[in-house]
Amino acid sequence: MILLTALSLVAVGVVGSVVNPGGTGLLSRTRCTAPDLPGPVVGVSLTNMGGPMMRRPNGMMGGAMRMTTDRSAVAHGTVSFLVTNIGTISHELVILPLPENQIPGTCQIGGDAKIDEAGSLGEVSNTCAEGTGQGILPGASGWITLTPPPGPYELVCNLPGHYAAGMYTQLTVS
Repeated sequence: MILLTALSLVAVGVVGSVVNPGGTGLLSRTRCTAPDLPGPVVGVSLTNMGGPMMRRPNGMMGGAMRMTTDRSAVAHGTVSFLVTNIGTISHELVILPLPENQIPGTCQIGGDAKIDEAGSLGEVSNTCAEGTGQGILPGASGWITLTPPPGPYELVCNLPGHYAAGMYTQLTVS
């Protein structure tokens, strides 16, 4: 997984060198320089495979999407998340406490094709900046720094249909 994430970050560096400011879709490649982030930095890669997602008759997104991290655990304290979108459509990261005995990817999906974000510790959905926005554009990054309490967390993309398509992973703070 670490090798896959490293290769993904290299690919972003190579592909991201094509700049199309204000572009959208496949041609949008915005380069971002994150500031020096405090604490351990969890690298998160967001992608959709097979090109733009197609809507199924039930309104859900088709195809596979993935969220990977360069580590599965961090020590309690200040933690930064550097989130890079290596896909072809916008994505985001939402950090949710994972209830005891719940398996990642099993949250109830609502009629809006999203899961409940109640209790979220934070969100990264701002292109080339910290915090919330309209989504991280393809080829771009966003970041956040926080101090999560010890425990398991589910990291998700909660744009409509993305969670159901596989955009979630687990991180443990010990």
